[in-house]
Amino acid sequence: MEPIRSAEELFALKERLRSAPQRRLPTISLCDTGCRALGSAAVRDAFIAEIRNRKLSDRVRLQTTGCHGFCERGTVLVIRPQGIFYERVKPEDVPEILEKTILNGEVIERLCHRDPVSRQRCVKEEDVPFYKRQMKVVLRHNGMVDPQEIDDYLALDGYEALAKTLQSLTPDDVIDEVTNSGLRGRGGAGFPTGLKWRLCRDVVGSPKYVICNADEGDPGAFMDRGVCEGDPHAILEGMLIGAYAIGASEGYIYVRAEYPIAVKYLGRAIQQAEAYGLLGDRILGSDFSFHVRIKQGAGAFVCGEETALIGSIEGYRGMPRPRPPFPAQSGLFGKPTNINNVETWANVPVIINRGADWFASIGTEKSKGTKIFALAGKVQNTGLVEVPMGATLREVVFEIGGGVARRRTFKAAQMGGPSGGCVPEQYLDMPIDFDSVSAVGAIMGSGGMVVMDNTTCMVEIARYFTDFVQSESCGKCVPCRIGTRRILEMLTRITEGGGEESDLALLREMGEAIRIASLCGLGKTAPNPTLSTLRHFWGEYEAHVMDGKCQAGMCKALTTFVIDEERCTGCGLCLKDCPTEGITGERKTPHVIDQEKCIRCGSCRDICNQDAVLVT
Repeated sequence: MEPIRSAEELFALKERLRSAPQRRLPTISLCDTGCRALGSAAVRDAFIAEIRNRKLSDRVRLQTTGCHGFCERGTVLVIRPQGIFYERVKPEDVPEILEKTILNGEVIERLCHRDPVSRQRCVKEEDVPFYKRQMKVVLRHNGMVDPQEIDDYLALDGYEALAKTLQSLTPDDVIDEVTNSGLRGRGGAGFPTGLKWRLCRDVVGSPKYVICNADEGDPGAFMDRGVCEGDPHAILEGMLIGAYAIGASEGYIYVRAEYPIAVKYLGRAIQQAEAYGLLGDRILGSDFSFHVRIKQGAGAFVCGEETALIGSIEGYRGMPRPRPPFPAQSGLFGKPTNINNVETWANVPVIINRGADWFASIGTEKSKGTKIFALAGKVQNTGLVEVPMGATLREVVFEIGGGVARRRTFKAAQMGGPSGGCVPEQYLDMPIDFDSVSAVGAIMGSGGMVVMDNTTCMVEIARYFTDFVQSESCGKCVPCRIGTRRILEMLTRITEGGGEESDLALLREMGEAIRIASLCGLGKTAPNPTLSTLRHFWGEYEAHVMDGKCQAGMCKALTTFVIDEERCTGCGLCLKDCPTEGITGERKTPHVIDQEKCIRCGSCRDICNQDAVLVT
């Protein structure tokens, strides 16, 4: 790679890359990050071997990409330019794909997605309901570029926003553009990004730092991971533009060590950008210089908080600091510092390229642009989802997610991660934006969305997430350290059948006290799972305490499973699946659960196709 010395040289290189013969070949874009858990590495190796053995390298291009989003259907691939979408691809499918689709233009229908509503086969990616109802801005390159090849990024719109910034925009122009776009931080707090940059720029001090927070610690969340592994140069380009606007010369990407693929791809992206002169000294022949380093975190949830993250980079234990001073005033090594998360940085190049007005036209009055959610839990289609701000929970769960799995009913969605809140069924048509979500007792957070059905106990959910935030508390302040422990103890007693009526009022009182008195954002939001479930599912708490019953059948001490004789067809599925052999019955006759052997695991209910297993 030869260093690029000017914007003119950059655009000349981009033109050469776009017109390269290899890029005009039919391209198999194969997910090779998220789909690895479903065997994509074996599929990739099969393609490489088959293309080599059949001498097809001049007729087809294999492109390994980041996450396509539709994790439930992996391994997935798209054949471009036709846009043919294949799902659940296995190594044994590879010869047929090359022979029929690549060489002869035939569609293999069994590999196409079947719409569960219309039962029609969806040949093209754009026709698949999961993708059809999304709007990809941050994820626009995922599935389109090889994250390990900077040339793929350059062949699209890569680093055009940086060139435009250095050519024709002043730092104030950039900040004004980001401010006018209405972009708010996607890490959870939703603070206006332009204002945050302005505060840091106006502080006197040198050097200044920018930091990318990729410390994604929420259980079930993988939004930032998807961008890091699928489009790392978008993050770098956003950081470059932000650093230019703020006046920073150094930056850090703080990413948890449990993301080895993200660490590898980010490191390679930095090396390639440096080789092209897009990172380093006098970028594109300008006076602007910027260097980026990667800092691997040890997986502490509290390090998602800005000041704890700064302490970790400095080599200290990650613990929040009192504010003020804010990081913009005294951050990393005591210098002015700006921190944004992965999704926020990745939005910046799009805003510069397409304009603040375009970005502001998406979303709601106070929440602009799109938002990525990691859709997980009891839903048909799990994966990464990007929708305009203001889309409803119903649209995300039922139209994109395909609805609740196993013919069950929607009960709630946990939004905002372990320190978020549970949004019940009555708010399915609520627009998802910062203010609306907060109004019902949840938070947007970084974008975790766990769907729960009618077999989910909301008291146990509160206990589970409280257990997580309590164990992840840094212990610095008493309200969080002691308060979350006391709440966890009460919730545990309630789920084990020892709860008292007075516990319910005390839970609410302690939750409010922790929210007010805790030092950092983690502590202030730690009571959210408890407070939101008390608010929306008070009846379940009363049933646990007053009646000694868990209506959902999750709390073993309060649950008894029985088989309804009228519904049971005697199919034998539950009998075979029972781990204790606690179910008896002849074929085609109603079965019976031996309560002495039953361990309340719920496997019989999960496998029953007749909904014959009831909770009493």
